[in-house]
Amino acid sequence: MVDDDPIERTLRLAFAPYHKRALGVASGIVAALTAFLVTVFHVVAAPAGAPNFELLGQYFYGYDITWRGAVVGAWWSFVAAFVAGWFAAFVHNFVMATWLFVVRTKAELSSTTDFLDHI
Repeated sequence: MVDDDPIERTLRLAFAPYHKRALGVASGIVAALTAFLVTVFHVVAAPAGAPNFELLGQYFYGYDITWRGAVVGAWWSFVAAFVAGWFAAFVHNFVMATWLFVVRTKAELSSTTDFLDHI
């Protein structure tokens, strides 16, 4: 179906659904790199007044402030952020589809409210 109407093309792009896997992977990569780099910074520099990142071990099994912990933290951060990104895209797509369904249904019903008058 090819649309020549630029407004319809623009609206189709504006209300396009998010790709769930792509948002999950992008979120996961950003979170994994952040966790890895922060852990490596704490391993190398060992700043005195820095926040206690060992508390991440309460959420991420096997995490500690070591080189191995940097890899474990990156893995768990990727998994957690992937799930969060996938779920956020799912919720966005669901809400937009529901909203568009309601708007279309209201528009169709309002255009046919007087059909009995024409019989």
